[in-house]
Order: sequence, then C-alpha cells, then structure tokens
Amino acid sequence: MSPPPSVGTLDADVTSPPPPASVRRPAVPAVRPRARRSTAWLGLLPPLALLLGLEFAVRQGWVPRHLLPAPSDLVQTFVQLGQATVTQHVLVSSLRVLAGFLLGTLLALLVGAAVGLRKPLEDLLDPSFQALRAIPSLAWVPLLLLWLGIDEAPKIVLIAIGAFFPVYLGVSSGLRDVDRKLVEVARMAGLSPLALTRRVLLPAAMPAVMTGIRQGLSLAWMFMVAAELIAATQGLGYLLTDGRETGRADLVLSAIVLLAVLGKLSDSLLQRWERHLLRWRDTFQSHR
Repeated sequence: MSPPPSVGTLDADVTSPPPPASVRRPAVPAVRPRARRSTAWLGLLPPLALLLGLEFAVRQGWVPRHLLPAPSDLVQTFVQLGQATVTQHVLVSSLRVLAGFLLGTLLALLVGAAVGLRKPLEDLLDPSFQALRAIPSLAWVPLLLLWLGIDEAPKIVLIAIGAFFPVYLGVSSGLRDVDRKLVEVARMAGLSPLALTRRVLLPAAMPAVMTGIRQGLSLAWMFMVAAELIAATQGLGYLLTDGRETGRADLVLSAIVLLAVLGKLSDSLLQRWERHLLRWRDTFQSHR
C-alpha cells in the first residue's frame, strides 16, 4: 500500500490555478460623490425679474411714473443725492442700529438665560415681557420723547427695545427646551453647574439663540425707521420722511432699497457666524 500524500502534495492538488485573464471579473472603480453645484445665485433671480418687469411696465406707461418710479429713475436719484450724502445717511442709521442692537441683545441674553434656567423667574417676569412685546414700535415714541428728550438716547433705546424681545424669546425657549436626558447624563457624569452650562446647555440651545439674534437684528432695522421719526435730520428714516413730505416717490423707494440691502448684508454676516458656531451639527441642511 502506497504511503499517504504529504501535506504539501495535498495542498498543491487541492489549490486550483488562477483563472485566465479573460475570465477575471473587472475591477469596479470607486464611486466618487459628485461635487454639488452652488445654487446661491438663484437668489438673484426674483429681484432682477422684479426690476426688469418694473422698468418695462413704467416705460410702457402701464404704471404712473410719479407713483412708482422705474429702477433707472432710482439710479438718477442716487446720483443727484451724491455719494457723500448717501454714505452719511447710511452710516448714521447703521451706527444707530449697531448701538441699539448690541444694547438690546446683551440685556436679552442675560434676562433670557435667567428666565430659561430658573422656573420662579420665568413665572415672575415672562408674563410681563409677553405683554410688552405686543406694544407697537410707534407707541413707544411719545413716551421716550418725554423721558429722554430728542437726542440720540431715545432713538437707541427704541432700537434696543425692538431687538430685545426676539433674542429674549430665543434664549429663554432654547434653554427651556434642552433635552432632559442630556442634562441627566451630564449630571451622572459629575459635571459641575458651570461645566453643565458650557458643555451641554449652551450648545443645545445655540440654534434657538442664533435664530432669535437674527430676528432681533431684522427688528432693529425696522425700529430704526420709527426711531428716526424722533426729530432726526440724518438717516434713512429721515429720507423716508423727507420723501413723503415732498411727494417724491423716488426718494422714498431709494431709502427702501437701501434698507433692504443693508438688512440683507447684516443678516448674511450673522448667518455666516451662525454656520461657524454650529459647524459641529449634522443636519439636513448640510446634506442638501
């Protein structure tokens, strides 16, 4: 009887030779994600279409020119005002908005955090703030004139009032709505109150806080127009009043266009800051 085959012989018999090159399966190339094309330029289409349509309607005589000037008439108005005059009005209004917005936002962050973290303070202060929030901006003007006179103080305070309430709501609701499970896990991990606030509460509430800040900035621009009705001699609100009193629709629309552009630019800056602060989030927006 012949001896059993060695292990090396058995392996050589069992192992089959590699298939020929013609039979081998072709390598599947790695699928690379397609680069997303930016669609930010789509936001320019509605205003461009509106401007072109308005220009065409005015030139065809469908719209009275003295009631609704064409965009080309607005360009002539800016030229007549002069670059120095337009820059001065824009600078004065921007500084007022900046001062009032910073004052209102700082107070709202402090009060909103206290109300959001302490239930007794919420029961004490929130009903009054909700009632004050419903007061229109123009209703504050006579009272501020009596209290603060006609200088810059009543204008800045009125803008601060407009910025306060959206930021207050964002901060207080953002802290109240933090997931209870996150807080319990943090306490089980032994985090101190300061560390709990810094590492859990603030990151969880930051989306609502940033939304409130952006809304507060937009309301600050709106309240600025009402503020510049208080004996103002410069600013975009003054241009609106001057255009109304002189019957110049082109001056009124020019001030409105400047307000829209400045509001959009300032909101875009806040939006970029928001994306930077919240870049850690994995949201639907980041995958669209």
